[in-house]
Amino acid sequence: MHEKPVALVTGANKGIGLQIAKDLAKNGLTVLIGSRNLEKGEEAARAVAGDAHAVQLDVTDAASISAAADRVRNEFGRLDVLVNNAGIASTAPPDTSFEERLRHNTPSQAPLDYIRAIYETNVFGLMAVTQAMLPLLREAPLGRIVNMGSSSGSLTLNADPHYAHRRVFGAAYSPSKTAVHAVTLAFAVELENTGIKVNAACPGFTATDLNGFRGTRTVEEGAREAVRLAMLGPDGPTGTFSEEGGTVPW
Repeated sequence: MHEKPVALVTGANKGIGLQIAKDLAKNGLTVLIGSRNLEKGEEAARAVAGDAHAVQLDVTDAASISAAADRVRNEFGRLDVLVNNAGIASTAPPDTSFEERLRHNTPSQAPLDYIRAIYETNVFGLMAVTQAMLPLLREAPLGRIVNMGSSSGSLTLNADPHYAHRRVFGAAYSPSKTAVHAVTLAFAVELENTGIKVNAACPGFTATDLNGFRGTRTVEEGAREAVRLAMLGPDGPTGTFSEEGGTVPW
């Protein structure tokens, strides 16, 4: 068995996921860079100052998930932390403007195939990876699952007409994050007697390609809460949704 704790971060070849990987490596963990494209994952692993390895992982592909789980067990023999970071905000081409993406996301016009594609990655992919990695996490002394949520999926915040980011609560991305929050709680309830902590982290409005780099926070700032939750001690909470400033309402 690998001597150091091992963390798997999905969608870690760029953005917040890569920064989470860097920060976990700085905390002494061996980090597995989950990436759909193995070459991009290997490039990201080289950018991590610590023990990092690329793992081919497409969260929408059952065979890819199974192969990744087999590799983690066979090569490392353990998994202590799972950070479900992989997610998409749109299926539009990369050069599509933020405004056009918002129009495409209105509930009255959004194509159902588009909504299904967002949920396939953000919700079903998260659940599939978690289910596949749970046998390893159950064996860990301090298993931790961190799901990347978003205040854009908070029903409480978005029900307030004065909420600054309410206009982006559309048909797909934000409701998919609402579902992520619910799934987080469901896993936390199921696993609360196992010692595995399951929590959701909000990175805040972080500048990434998901929002056309319009965010006001850096990836370093956006990664902090997820890293904190990944490093929780035995007395830490489970079934929570939080950001760097504290609790976020569901």
